[in-house]
Amino acid sequence: MSILQRYVLRQLLWVFTLTLLSLTGMLVIVGVIGEASKNGLGPEQIRDILPFVVPSLLPFTIPATFLLTVCVVFGRLAGDNEITAIKAAGINVMVVLTPAFVAAALLSLATFYLTDQVIPWARANVERVILTAMEDIFLGILRDKNHFTNLERGIVISVRGVEGRRLIDPHFRYAVPGNPVSVNITAREATLEFDLEQQQVMLSLVEGQVLLPNGDQANLADEKYPFPLPLRNKLAPPRDLPIEQLRSDMRQCRRERDALEQQQVINTAFALSQGRFGKLSAPFQIAHDTRFNDLTERFHKLHTEIHSRLALACSCFFFALVGSPFAVLQGRRQFLTSFALCFIPILVLYYPIVLVMMNLGKDAVVHPAFGMWLGNLGMGLVAWLLLKRVLQH
Repeated sequence: MSILQRYVLRQLLWVFTLTLLSLTGMLVIVGVIGEASKNGLGPEQIRDILPFVVPSLLPFTIPATFLLTVCVVFGRLAGDNEITAIKAAGINVMVVLTPAFVAAALLSLATFYLTDQVIPWARANVERVILTAMEDIFLGILRDKNHFTNLERGIVISVRGVEGRRLIDPHFRYAVPGNPVSVNITAREATLEFDLEQQQVMLSLVEGQVLLPNGDQANLADEKYPFPLPLRNKLAPPRDLPIEQLRSDMRQCRRERDALEQQQVINTAFALSQGRFGKLSAPFQIAHDTRFNDLTERFHKLHTEIHSRLALACSCFFFALVGSPFAVLQGRRQFLTSFALCFIPILVLYYPIVLVMMNLGKDAVVHPAFGMWLGNLGMGLVAWLLLKRVLQH
């Protein structure tokens, strides 16, 4: 590596590190800590989850930060006529741009490693911290707001107050989602014991009463009663899984779909041979079709997640391909102006295209191998046009 390239690389690393620390720190302070406090996390829980939250922010901050970095560094080099001097000395501009492209490629690899290995690990640890402190968080919410609502699980809890770990005048309402019938329980006071393994809360009631759906009331004995705990479903979302697990789940979905299709063929053959045509009617197909559609939907979500993870990780490299020559061409402008002129079209065009293609891929309308890379292909075309202009003279 030449002295000139080492000089450019030092400038890139210095600006990138300073900007990344500033932007990530701002997001942590303004976004994460504020949202965590709003949801009942105390200082100890926030302290415990911060080391795991920061890696989750980096895949979003690294591409934009490196785009700002190349705009600052190459904009200053062009503005100070250093690019002109380099050309006058007979040095190809690509010699100066190469360190940015190499650094961007390495950052893309680092971003992919973060999204594939570090972030699933970090999210699992965040969930572990939250579950461990769930009792304190839950009591803190009731202490501050006097009510807790989880519509997804059909749970509504209201209290007059919280003293230590005792709920004063609690009112519990539980209804199966989609069913208007609910069960209401009241008591003079209650205590909670969280059973994370069984995903439930054990209620100990004092002078408890239950209001039945028909309007009758019944006294409850001083025993422990289970209450469903709003934990995450056992089926993890694709974003929380490494690619190896995503591919394994895809193979499992494919095997289960094939088994369902074979079973359907066998059942149809038996029904036709025995003349039991009623089993071919719609009611008998509902369970089969529902399960088959669920497997198909998850398969496409997993497939799209793999390609979206790869494409978004490579966005840092394509941002550098566009931003570096653009900053050279806009050298007379302020670097923030160059960054805005470069980043706003990316914000308005690139990310909406990625989101649209992601949804179309999950719905099996567009193959994710094409759709998720469409934005990067467009960025590559723009970069080729810009580099062509920079290398003309």
